[in-house]
Amino acid sequence: MSETEAGFGAPSQGALEAHLAPYAARSSTSRGRRYAETPPAARTEFQRDRDRIVHSTAFRRLEYKTQVFVNHEGDLFRTRLTHSLEVAQIARSVARNLRLNEDLVEAISLAHDLGHTPFGHAGQDALHECMRDQGGFEHNLQSLAVVDQLEEHYGAFDGLNLCFETREGILKHCSRENARKLGELGERFLAGRQPSLEAQIANVADEIAYNNHDVDDGLRSGLLTLEQMSEVSLWHTHFDAARAEFPGIEGRRLIHETIRRIINTLIVDLIETTSRNLARVKPASIEDVRSAPLLVAHSDEVAAQAAALKRFLFKNLYRHYRVMRMANKAKRVVTGLFDAFTDDPRLLPPAYQARLAVAEESANDAAAPCHESTQARLIAHYIAGMTDRYALKEYQRLFVIDNN
Repeated sequence: MSETEAGFGAPSQGALEAHLAPYAARSSTSRGRRYAETPPAARTEFQRDRDRIVHSTAFRRLEYKTQVFVNHEGDLFRTRLTHSLEVAQIARSVARNLRLNEDLVEAISLAHDLGHTPFGHAGQDALHECMRDQGGFEHNLQSLAVVDQLEEHYGAFDGLNLCFETREGILKHCSRENARKLGELGERFLAGRQPSLEAQIANVADEIAYNNHDVDDGLRSGLLTLEQMSEVSLWHTHFDAARAEFPGIEGRRLIHETIRRIINTLIVDLIETTSRNLARVKPASIEDVRSAPLLVAHSDEVAAQAAALKRFLFKNLYRHYRVMRMANKAKRVVTGLFDAFTDDPRLLPPAYQARLAVAEESANDAAAPCHESTQARLIAHYIAGMTDRYALKEYQRLFVIDNN
């Protein structure tokens, strides 16, 4: 009898994951890390990934990065950090019901926005335009760059050295051109294969979380009204049900009661539909999952309702004139920063000037390993890592003369 079986010592990775379905991702069969490490004690490899993500600098910065509202517009709106926590909570609930790997799905959920720019999608669009001639900018690839290169926590390697399965889940989308550069990680985009079920869950949980928290923030800000929301079938069904169960309920309590019912409906339908898909396809392993069509999905009816909510938000919230005004300002800030650093790289902080010197030296040395090869990409890394308020302060430092 082993020490673990006798009740002594830390349980093995296999024991920690013995309850999982046969098609779940397992640490014991992971494709591994880019740099070999001694296996962790008392936790799985995916738990180690989650822990590294939580302790990363990029994760802490998410507290001051936003999606629709800029950070200084109010303390009550969601940030990328609270959004990532909501995604992880939803994803873990789904994974648990399907006997999938909760640690992996949590790690992916917590890391999926690490590469987002300041000012949400407006900042990403601006940085993509700035980088158009250098391959563009895409936040999924930037999240991968954060965990593979940019974090500086360990003596033995750059980045966080995460497992293949975690990195795979972070990379939700990828062009064929970029996929060819990524080796094993990009193969599924070229071959038309799927990621793990855990990665699929994190992707859908992301949509569930941001659609519903954008409704909440839109109503809180006054950019959306309850009258407008009545146009959305998914909303008014649960809004009416909440008022029927709790006569006299109103205000924020009514809004929260409605949103929690919507989220519950989406989660339950996702679990039930995915369970039916698994029963139909009968995957026996994670490789069967990779070869199958997408298995994590909503029913046709609920998918149509969720899509209608997304269209409503695009038209009435994301294109609201007040949001568009702030988005325009955000783009000017990002573009201004990029142009200033491009015109004179000496304006970059010393750490990035040092990275630029190393990149230039490597570019001139044919025997040196490929690292960051362009000034533009290093500038994009710097800007993408900024929080909303830091980007605004940096812009002021560069362009505003302070008489005080």
